[in-house]
Amino acid sequence: MRMSVARIGDAPLPLRKKQIMPPVIRGLLWAGIGFLVVNCLVAYLLDPQYGDPFITQPSVVFGWIAATAGWLLGIGGLENVLLPSFGITVTYPEATGWRRYFAYSTNHKVIGIQYLVSSTGGFFIAGLAAMLMRIQLMGDHMWFFPYAGQYIETVGIHGTIMMFSVGTVALVGGLGNYLIPMMIGSNSSAFPRMSALSVWLVPAGIMTVILSPLLGEWTTGWRGYEPLAQNDPNGILFYYLGVLALTLSSLMVSLNLTTTILFKRAKGLTWNRLPMYAWGILAVSLLNIIWLPEIEITFILAVLDRVVPLPFFTAVGSPITYLELFWLFGHPEVYIIVVPAFAIWMEIMPVMARKPLFAREWGIIGLIFVMMLSGFVWAHHMFTNMRLTEMLPFSFFTEMISIPTGFAYMVVIGTLWRSRFRMTVPSLFVLMSMFNFLIGGMTGVFLADPVINLQLHDTFFVVAHFHFTIIGGMVFTWLAAMYYWLPKFSGRMYNSKMGVLGAIWVFIGFDGAFSLMFIQGLRGMNRWVPVYPPYLQGINIVISIFAFILGLGFLFNLIHIAWAMKSGKKVQENPWQSKTLEWQTTSPPAEESFAAAPVVTGSFYDYEDDDESFSIPTTPGPVSM
Repeated sequence: MRMSVARIGDAPLPLRKKQIMPPVIRGLLWAGIGFLVVNCLVAYLLDPQYGDPFITQPSVVFGWIAATAGWLLGIGGLENVLLPSFGITVTYPEATGWRRYFAYSTNHKVIGIQYLVSSTGGFFIAGLAAMLMRIQLMGDHMWFFPYAGQYIETVGIHGTIMMFSVGTVALVGGLGNYLIPMMIGSNSSAFPRMSALSVWLVPAGIMTVILSPLLGEWTTGWRGYEPLAQNDPNGILFYYLGVLALTLSSLMVSLNLTTTILFKRAKGLTWNRLPMYAWGILAVSLLNIIWLPEIEITFILAVLDRVVPLPFFTAVGSPITYLELFWLFGHPEVYIIVVPAFAIWMEIMPVMARKPLFAREWGIIGLIFVMMLSGFVWAHHMFTNMRLTEMLPFSFFTEMISIPTGFAYMVVIGTLWRSRFRMTVPSLFVLMSMFNFLIGGMTGVFLADPVINLQLHDTFFVVAHFHFTIIGGMVFTWLAAMYYWLPKFSGRMYNSKMGVLGAIWVFIGFDGAFSLMFIQGLRGMNRWVPVYPPYLQGINIVISIFAFILGLGFLFNLIHIAWAMKSGKKVQENPWQSKTLEWQTTSPPAEESFAAAPVVTGSFYDYEDDDESFSIPTTPGPVSM
C-alpha cells in the first residue's frame, strides 16, 4: 500500500487522493493474516505436538492477539498512532460523509456514533440469541437445539454480548463520547486518539464471542465459571478474550471521559453547575477504572490456567476463588450499567417539566454513594456457598444501597410535582424505565434476604429481577435518550405517534414476559436448563410469545429512529428549549461545536425564568480542544 510519508523536519509530500483499500477491509485482512501466521508459528514451531491439532490453546490465544493488533493497525492505528510514535508522519485525506464512520477518527461525535452503532448491533445479535432460547423453551424437551450444551452456549453468548457490549458501552462509550465534551463546553475530549482506537475493540470483542462456537461449545454461561470451564473445549478461550477486548474498550473510554470532565470544562462551569449526565458519567467512569482491571486480571489468569497451564482455579488451587473474583466485579457492573440511566432521568425530566431540578445536591450524593457502596454487595450472588455469619454483612449493604438509589426517584418525583409537565416520547420512556427499575429494586430487596435467596437462587425469579434492572432500567433509558437527543444528532424530529406506539409496544412485551418469570421462578423453573417439568410448559409458551412481541418492538423502534434521522421533519436547533450547552450548538453539530468558548453564568436547570445560563462571546476566543 503506497502512502505519503514525511519525517519530522522534511517538507510534506503530496497527499494521495484516496486510500487503496477501505480501512475496515484492510483491518479485516490484516486480522486474518495475523491470526493465520501467528497460529501457524505457534502450532507448528513452538507446540511440542507439531501442528496436531492445527489450533491449540496456546496458538489460538497468540493468534487472537495478532489478529486484534492487525485489526487495530489496519483500521487506522498504523498511520495515526504507531508510526507517529516513532516520528514518522503519514497523511491521508480525511474520510467524509458516511465513510468517516467506517474509519479512524478523533472527532468525539463520530466516535460516539461508532460506539452507538456497535452497541446496537450487539444488542440485536444478543436479542436474536434470546429469541432462539425462547423458541427452545416453548417445549419441555430438547426439540430446537439438538444438544443441551448448544442451548447453554447460546445463553452465554446472549448474556456476554448484552452485558459487555451494550450495558456497559451504549450510555458511556456512545452517548458519553458524543455529548460530554459539548456539555462541558469543549470541542474535543482529552485523549481523542485513545478513544479513536478503543471504539474498534467493541466489534472485535463481539466477533470474538460470536465465533467462539467454532472452537467448541462452552457451557459456563456469560460468567465463564472456573473450574467448570476446565471441562469445555477451546471456545471458552474466545469468551475470555472477547470480554477482555470489550472491557479494555470501556476502560479506555472511562479514562478519557474522566480526564475530559476534570480538565476541559468551560469557564464558569464549576462542580455545582456540572450537568447531571456529566456527574453520572464521572461516577460510572470511576467505577470502571476501579473494577474493570480486576475482572481483566481474572480473565487473564483463567487464560493462563489453560494455556500454561497454571492451576489457579482447579482443585490444586482454589476452586471458589474465580467466583469471588467474578462477582467482586459482577455487582459493581450492575451499577456501571444503571448509574448513567439515573443521571439521564435527572437530565431529561426538568426539561420536560419546565421546573428547576428538585434537590439536585441529593441526586449527586445518590450517584456518588451508589458508586461507593457497589463494591460491598457482591457476595449475595454466593449465599449458597457461604456461612451465615458471612451472609449478614452483604445482606445489610445490599439493602442499604437501595437508599441512595432512591434519591434519583426523589429528585425526579420532586421535579414533576406541580410542574408544567410535557408528556413526550423521551419522558414516557423515562417513566417506564423508572417503573421497571422500581420492580427490579423491590424484588432485589427480597433476594438480599438470605432465607429467601436460598429458596429462589438459580430460578427464573432471579432472571426476572435481573432483566427488570438492566433492560427495564438501562435499555428503556437508552431509548429515552435516543429520542431526546435525536434532533441533536440529525436536526430532525421523530414521529410522535410512532414514538408512543413504539414505547407502548416494548413496555407490553417486556413487562408481559418478565413479570410472568417471577411466577415461573416461584413455581420451580430453574434457569440455565433447556428442559423442565411438563406443568411449566404453558407459562413458558406465553412468556415466549411476549418475548417475540418485545423483540419486534425493539426492531420497530430501531427502524423508526433510523427513519427519523434520515427523513424526519426538520426542527429548530433546540426544540426542547433546554439550557445545557450541547443544545446551544447547531443541530447536527459542526466539526467544531463551539466557534467561541462559552462562559457558564448560572444553573442549567433553573426553568423559573428565561435567563440564559451561559454566554458565548461574539469575538471568537480559544475553545478547549
